[in-house]
Amino acid sequence: MIRWIIVIFLALILISWFTPLLQKLGLGRLPGDFRFKLFGREFFLPFTTTILLSLLAAGIAKFI
Repeated sequence: MIRWIIVIFLALILISWFTPLLQKLGLGRLPGDFRFKLFGREFFLPFTTTILLSLLAAGIAKFI
């Protein structure tokens, strides 16, 4: 159980670290990625980017 928590924590750190690079590649600005302001805070919901990266990861995992 603790191993999965560590893996998820490290994955979130890596995703947040690579976010600027992914935005330069165009991910995060796809149709279906929502960005809005509410009460002075900006929220970002990357639905399409998440699906695309999940398909890419599944494809890589299938070939490994």
